[in-house]
Amino acid sequence: MSKLILFNKPYDVLSQFTDGDGRKTLANYIPVKNVYASGRLDKDSEGLLLLTDNGKLQDRIANPNKKLTKHYWVQVEGEVSKHALDSLRKGVKLKDGLTKPAQVTCIALPDNLWPRIPAVRFRKTIPTQWLDIAISEGKNRQVRRMTAAVGNPTLRLIRHRIGEWELGELSPGESRILDGDIAFNRMYAGEQ
Repeated sequence: MSKLILFNKPYDVLSQFTDGDGRKTLANYIPVKNVYASGRLDKDSEGLLLLTDNGKLQDRIANPNKKLTKHYWVQVEGEVSKHALDSLRKGVKLKDGLTKPAQVTCIALPDNLWPRIPAVRFRKTIPTQWLDIAISEGKNRQVRRMTAAVGNPTLRLIRHRIGEWELGELSPGESRILDGDIAFNRMYAGEQ
């Protein structure tokens, strides 16, 4: 039986198992051997990371050509204008090309959100806003670069869903193991 691990990656943790500089890695949280991250989250991003020992499932989850949608809660600096929302929804021009259109919704602070340590900087004179952003491609630091390009730099980024898998009630550093074979078969049902 293969494994699929849902992990709530804390802030300031690398999405890899080793690091020569003594920083926190997945090895500090995941005791399961021979599993690998299906995609990445930057050290300063939080939330859902999927790990598996099934290479085909890993490719299906991480490969941007497979169009598996990833959903993020994003706290941005400033109030987001209608023009900025329209730009995100149509695609944003970045140095490495135009992004695909994103699904973007303005949201309230998510109910089940944990405090970040260290806290996001607070400035009395500059408001912040929360967005729910869904993308189906995976350019490096894409969501952060998209929000910066429209004038609203990202302050906090939490991935809460990948395809059908959700963060749910997992606290930072917690994980849950699922049957990877069932997940793989369900993903490929009807595609052959």
